[in-house]
Amino acid sequence: MKTSTKIWLCIAGILLIILGVVCIAKPDITLVSAAWLLGCFTLIAGISKLVFTFKTQAFLPNSGTRALSALLDIFFGCFFLFNILGTAVSLPVVFAIWVMIEGVVIAVQSFDYKRVGFPMWWVLLLLGAGAAVLGYFGLKNLDVTAGVLSALIGIAIIANGLAYILAVVGVNCFEKRVDRLGRIIDIDEQ
Repeated sequence: MKTSTKIWLCIAGILLIILGVVCIAKPDITLVSAAWLLGCFTLIAGISKLVFTFKTQAFLPNSGTRALSALLDIFFGCFFLFNILGTAVSLPVVFAIWVMIEGVVIAVQSFDYKRVGFPMWWVLLLLGAGAAVLGYFGLKNLDVTAGVLSALIGIAIIANGLAYILAVVGVNCFEKRVDRLGRIIDIDEQ
């Protein structure tokens, strides 16, 4: 790998780490940015889920819950995008409600998976119930939910920055091994 590429990856990693720290330190800015990104991602996910629902309704009979979940995703995606500041303020509430509803939907859908013979259907049931409970507790502690959202976003960004830097370290180690192997092969051929 070119040295310039390694330098740019390290710079990107350092900038991501700084951005992650800013996200943790400035939860208000983080929530505004998250509102916009979440709007885009949720809208795309809702549209994808709706297409999936129409294509699989023949073999997954409770497609109504999947369609409801997809429509809710589309609704929340549009809500986030058209009301950025209001969303940033209400993001902890909306997030907690969304997690709770998605948890219930996943728990209900787990029985569809049981019906078609999926052996791990009970894991989906437990995950759905767990998400519903976490959403409920998130509604009861909105300040904590806002702080946790910002911290999780910051931690995820920091992790990506560290991954970039570690990738450069890994490439360097790989290149050194290849050089050593090349020298060993040259010695053996003589």
